[in-house]
Amino acid sequence: MQPWFPLQGGTGTFLLLLLLLLPLLLVPWALLARRRRGRRTRPLRLLVVAGSGGHTTEILRLLSCLSESYSPRCYILADSDKMSEAKIRSFEQKRAERFSNSQFTLDRIPRSREVRQSWTSSVVTTAYSILYSLPLTYKLKPDLILCNGPGTCVPVCISALLLGLLGMKRAIIVYVESICRVETLSLSGKILYYFSDYFIVQWPALKEKYPKSVYLGRIV
Repeated sequence: MQPWFPLQGGTGTFLLLLLLLLPLLLVPWALLARRRRGRRTRPLRLLVVAGSGGHTTEILRLLSCLSESYSPRCYILADSDKMSEAKIRSFEQKRAERFSNSQFTLDRIPRSREVRQSWTSSVVTTAYSILYSLPLTYKLKPDLILCNGPGTCVPVCISALLLGLLGMKRAIIVYVESICRVETLSLSGKILYYFSDYFIVQWPALKEKYPKSVYLGRIV
């Protein structure tokens, strides 16, 4: 009975060996491809605290450098902030043109402190804002919190810290001090310097005063 292909000398022997070894050659390739697929990073739920004026502009500049892996982006802003929402929606509309699966949410909380508000009343309003932020932060369950100085970030970060202490959800807090802060920290920065996982400053003078901080130069 003739084989299904003619074996002629060395050529036939080579082809036969190749057919026998081919499955063995393909197995490592398949394992490597599977390992590479397994290394794909899962999306990170990003909570972004926006603030009125320049704070929102700076934070959106930071977000423009992030990949589509940071999704969904959950924005929190003060209920009295009338300008940030329009900026955020415009930013997300442009981002959706680049990334088809772009997702974001918008939520508001009571402002913790108004401009020129007395310190005594600020304690009460901040406590109320923290109580309001707790269930919202638990619902959003962020993997990462990004903020850059608005007073709204204090109750949000404190609520996230409380949820972490209770074992409900641990979130990494990244605080980026505003480019406007050259020699002194903002009030929010002075508070969150001790609680954030990463505290980033944009001027060398601040790095000298606050050794825990990370100086990266101007990033916005």
